[in-house]
Amino acid sequence: MELACLDLEGVLIPEIWIAFAEETGIEALKATTRDIPDYDVLMKQRLSILDRHGLTLPQIQDTISRLSPLEGAREFVDWLRERFQVVILSDTFYEFAAPLMKQLGYPTLLCHKLEVNSEGRITDYTLRQRDPKRQSVRAFQLLNYRVIAAGDSYNDTTMLAQAEKGILFHAPDNVIAEFPQFPAVHSYEDLKREFIKASNRELVF
Repeated sequence: MELACLDLEGVLIPEIWIAFAEETGIEALKATTRDIPDYDVLMKQRLSILDRHGLTLPQIQDTISRLSPLEGAREFVDWLRERFQVVILSDTFYEFAAPLMKQLGYPTLLCHKLEVNSEGRITDYTLRQRDPKRQSVRAFQLLNYRVIAAGDSYNDTTMLAQAEKGILFHAPDNVIAEFPQFPAVHSYEDLKREFIKASNRELVF
C-alpha cells in the first residue's frame, strides 16, 4: 500500500500566522518555518509576541474562521484520496485547524496541541513527539506502507527524506536551493504528476 503524506499550511491552506499578522499589523508574526528552521525557537518567539500584545486564542480563531483552503486544494485532496491513503502531517494545532479541515473534507490530520489558560491566553504548546513528521513517516513504513510526501518548509525536509519519495511544493527559493535532491513544483497539476511518477503502481491522471 502507498500512503500520501502532506504538510498543511502553505500546501493546502494559507499560513495561519501570516494571516493573523496581517490582521494585527504585527510584522514579526509573519515568521514561519520557511524562515526559522528550529520550530521550538519559532514558537517561543510567537508566544512571546502574543503575550506582549495581550492576544488570545479566540482572536486567532476569529481570523481562521475567515480563511479558505488554497485554490484547487480541495480538488487536489479529493484526487489524491481516490488513488492513495492520505494523511496530513502538520506543525499546526488542533485548536487552529478544525474549520479548515471541514472545508477540505476532513482528511486525517496529525498535529499538535495548545495549552490555554482561562483567559484564552496561549501559555504553551505540546508536541506529539520530537521530529513528528519524520517519525510519523517512519511509523507508517514499519506498518509496510510506502510513503510519498510533499511539503514546503524546513520542518518538512526530514519527512521528505524519510519517505520513499519527497516532493517540495510551493517552497521558497531558499529551501529549494538547500534541498536540490527533492523535485520542486508550484501547481497542483504538477504535484499530481510527481505523485504519479513516484508511485510504484500504474495510475491514471
